[in-house]
Amino acid sequence: MSEQGTDSTATGTGEAATYDVRSVEQKWQRVWAELDPFRADDAAVVEGRREKRYALTMFPYPSGDLHMGHAEVFALHDVLARYWRFRGYEVLNPMGWDSFGLPAENAAIRNDTHPATYTYANIETQLSSMKHYGLSFDWSRRLHTSDPEYYRWTQWLFLKLREQGLAYRKNSPVNWCPQDQTVLANEQVLSDGTCERCGAEVTKKELTQWYFRTTHYAQELYDGLDALQDTWIGKVANAQRNWIGRSEGAHVTFDVEGHDPVTVFTTRPDTLFGTTFMVIAVDARLAETLVTDEHRAELEAYRDEVRKATDIDRLATDRAKTGVFLGVHATNPLTGERIPVWATDYVLADYGTGAVMGVPGGDQRDWEFATAFDLPIVRTTEPPADFEGEAYAGEGTAINSPAPGVASALDLNGLPVAEAKSATIAHLEQIGHGAGTINFRLRDWLLSRQRYWGAPIPIVHCPACGEVAVPESELPVRLPELRGADLKPRGTSPLGAAREWVEVSCPACGGPAERDTDTMDTFVDSSWYFFRFLSPNDDTQAFDPALAEAWGPVDFYLGGDEHAVLHLLYARFFTKALRDLGLITWDEPFSSYLSQGKVINNGRKMSKSLGNGIDLGAQLEQFGVDAVRLTLVFASPPEDNIDWADMSPTGSLRFLQRAWRLSGDVTSAPGTDAGGGDVALRRVTHRTVAEAETLLESHRFNVVVARTMELVNATRKAIDSGPGGADPAVREAAEVVARLLSMVAPYVAEEMWDRLGHAPSVAQAAWPSVDPALLVAESVTAVVQIQGKVRARLEVAPDISAADLEALALADPAVVAAVDGREVRKVVVREPKLVNLVV
Repeated sequence: MSEQGTDSTATGTGEAATYDVRSVEQKWQRVWAELDPFRADDAAVVEGRREKRYALTMFPYPSGDLHMGHAEVFALHDVLARYWRFRGYEVLNPMGWDSFGLPAENAAIRNDTHPATYTYANIETQLSSMKHYGLSFDWSRRLHTSDPEYYRWTQWLFLKLREQGLAYRKNSPVNWCPQDQTVLANEQVLSDGTCERCGAEVTKKELTQWYFRTTHYAQELYDGLDALQDTWIGKVANAQRNWIGRSEGAHVTFDVEGHDPVTVFTTRPDTLFGTTFMVIAVDARLAETLVTDEHRAELEAYRDEVRKATDIDRLATDRAKTGVFLGVHATNPLTGERIPVWATDYVLADYGTGAVMGVPGGDQRDWEFATAFDLPIVRTTEPPADFEGEAYAGEGTAINSPAPGVASALDLNGLPVAEAKSATIAHLEQIGHGAGTINFRLRDWLLSRQRYWGAPIPIVHCPACGEVAVPESELPVRLPELRGADLKPRGTSPLGAAREWVEVSCPACGGPAERDTDTMDTFVDSSWYFFRFLSPNDDTQAFDPALAEAWGPVDFYLGGDEHAVLHLLYARFFTKALRDLGLITWDEPFSSYLSQGKVINNGRKMSKSLGNGIDLGAQLEQFGVDAVRLTLVFASPPEDNIDWADMSPTGSLRFLQRAWRLSGDVTSAPGTDAGGGDVALRRVTHRTVAEAETLLESHRFNVVVARTMELVNATRKAIDSGPGGADPAVREAAEVVARLLSMVAPYVAEEMWDRLGHAPSVAQAAWPSVDPALLVAESVTAVVQIQGKVRARLEVAPDISAADLEALALADPAVVAAVDGREVRKVVVREPKLVNLVV
């Protein structure tokens, strides 16, 4: 290392001195490569020698080089990971790549290559950029989900979930992307009905697919959000709560002429007296079962038309209500009346049984349907006097339950909604036509994909034995070598054409069989990767349960809010399933979650079509890593968006040069006791450290940068106006600046630490201790009011007595003048900050 106070990378002297950004970056990259300062020590945590902190940021997809979004999330994440190291925790901060997926496959088709060519080339590009960016990742734990060594265990976990009944195969209408020629989970269809990957309009298709039974944990996934509400960013917890969609109500059973009874779910069983028809999802099997021959052709034509619409379209409130009569009637269990059964598009096949009781008086969609087809409307809840709408679904007393002249063993009239619900459920249970229940919006996770670049599903289909699991000893089921034109989407998986790979012997009977040709959704890979980071090179198990107990759960997780439902919900499902498999004992994967904002430009999201993209590489070349990182962290709280057009990396670079110069001005020796130094500067230094602790724990990283800037200014002022760099308080302040900056601007921090005479790395130093005596203010400002108006401000000791403060206030010339000889009738003292006089 260079000698204290000098450096071959420095130019100029005094306030004009600067350092060469490029040389400093190259120098410390070499040092970090030699030191490997961020490698986590499993033994220290397992043996209880150090308390653990597991810091995790969502791992990237390897599509091209890093962009500004990556730069922001990695900079923010690194602040907390480095802070925890300062505080003496053993920190696990791993990184890898979510390397399966459609972009690589589509690139391979365009370029007539193998997806791995695109994938692993981009990984190396991103790896180089991450190391240049100075991130404190433990690179010994690097993983790629497309490695056979990884997806072997993805397949193993699939089989384990299948053994528990949590993975199964069924035929049903599914979301279909016509461009990517693959199915999509409900969560992968955007609110406008398009594919979240390519933007194509999603349609419906009937296929036999694999599912994970996420609904098995619906109640637990819902309840667990209460404990996470304070440690996850609120909007994310609420998004999951809304997606799971817990509803309390009842199952009601209707007799249907000539068929088995049909059960529907309703959140308002008290409105059953107003049920005048039943509607069935047009694409539900039940509609096909109930329709009469006379109406079958009309149903089939209607179904063909509806299949062109997305679920989003079908549920739109402004969509005209359509349907066809199925030719059968059901019986209202409370009134005994025959009600017609219709098929419609505004009910979805995967909601409950796909059947809904039509209550036009209490549901606007039912009102519109009844109006369109001239069906009876009976209001069963009294609306407020000023209600001017059509259907009324609010609180009120029951009416027409039963209607005048209708005989019924149940009478709800006059009861409020809650009591009417309870009475209805009790009566339905008594007569055997229903029961109270809870329903969820959440549906099972459709995980099959008809594409190549994903983990093969480890199942063999045998004509004699049915579905047969591939033996664990034969895992991984490796992808066959396909490339280019062989990968073009064709509505079925490209793997089906690899006949040598498809045709195998049945593991159970030895007869001819075929492999399952679908691959798993890439969200399966990312649902458990944080477990694999614990033991990424273990070829005997998916992860070591002992290490999972020692390190888990993740203490802090940072990522985008676009994953508020998808990835986070799936990871929570996997965690609960692994707990029930006995591999872990904890329930939730991420104790704390923060979603960062986006980096935009001139008020708009960056995009190629708008031509407003910011090239990260160009920014790093122009300003250096530290200036870009500092700018991103200082710009705003982590959850807010950053408009790069308003940022000043040039200003950040000037500040960093100013901070660096402090280290060159220090002339006292390392280890010098700061006790005899400038007390005012020491107070600023110690207050900065104390505030930083609170700010960092509450993720207010931008304010920590602001406090660091203030400390730099105070230190410069002390150097220029006092004994200069010989003052031990200046050394103390400069060392604190180096440690605080190392969380945001690691290169200049290392350079400062070196110039201050310390061995690298500053990241391995201890957090500075705080002297409580220096946190006590020397004085506070006491306000003196007369008749509520401020007349004077007094600088007083923090521990001044009430009597002394009153005496000072009454003797102050400004107060004497304001009193002007009048009688002081009352004095209120709130020491040390307020004196109020009533005259």
